[in-house]
Amino acid sequence: MQVVKSVSELRALRRELKGSAGFVPTMGALHEGHMELIKRSASECGSTIVSIFVNPTQFGPNEDFAKYPRTLDDDLKKCEEAGATIVFTPEKEEIYGKGTPFITFKVSSDIASILCGKSRPGHFDGVVQVVSILFNIVQPDIAFFGEKDFQQLAIIRKMASDLHFPVKIKGIPTVREKDGLAKSSRNRYLSPEERSLAPNIYKVLEYIKQKAVSARFDRLAVPIEFVEAEAVRKLESLVPGIRIDYLEIRNSTDLSKSRFLVKDSHVFIAAYIGNTRLIDNMFIGG
Repeated sequence: MQVVKSVSELRALRRELKGSAGFVPTMGALHEGHMELIKRSASECGSTIVSIFVNPTQFGPNEDFAKYPRTLDDDLKKCEEAGATIVFTPEKEEIYGKGTPFITFKVSSDIASILCGKSRPGHFDGVVQVVSILFNIVQPDIAFFGEKDFQQLAIIRKMASDLHFPVKIKGIPTVREKDGLAKSSRNRYLSPEERSLAPNIYKVLEYIKQKAVSARFDRLAVPIEFVEAEAVRKLESLVPGIRIDYLEIRNSTDLSKSRFLVKDSHVFIAAYIGNTRLIDNMFIGG
């Protein structure tokens, strides 16, 4: 495995690679979810490039960029263990140049101002900006993203289509702990008591899925707002003090809202347990 910091070094190595090139963009603080993406790329592609770059343009004014965990030595060990060929670890100036970026992106409010975008204005503008730059640098054949960040995945797919990137975007199912909690770098901030309560998010998602299955079996037209309200009540009873940012059922194709459960319904949730914001989602359609 080779580790490079400059665009010129990466491009020189990229030209030497044989076969298809897989790409896994990350911000570091890697966990088993990231490693699964790297392993999938290594198993499907001739080579795998991983980027580790804490992107400043996707942090909002109330989000502390400086406090984001940076664990490069440990991350490099995990990349090698998972089968990465090249790890790209650029500094900010290598990606954006000196000063403020001259070119910025604006993602349509229809998809960027809902769910996580509602409380993180400008976040997905920064995500699209950095991923488009990384796509141009890396020139991958396939890019791998986790379905845990499903809204991000949907936006990246739309970006790749709209900007005609010759990159296949592949979503990989969420990697979970044995008790169902979605693996995340944020889980490290949970206290032991909070960690014991966190799997209830997954339990409520499973409950909603079963409600959807029952509705399909009975051929009932179930209003989504009723299912959402019941799920909120159930989660609040299971996790005292939880603060739910959102719990919404939307269509997985374009994240639009329907009045009733439909064949591509998908439930999304973000909630604070203590001071830790956790996100999760689950497909509940037919």
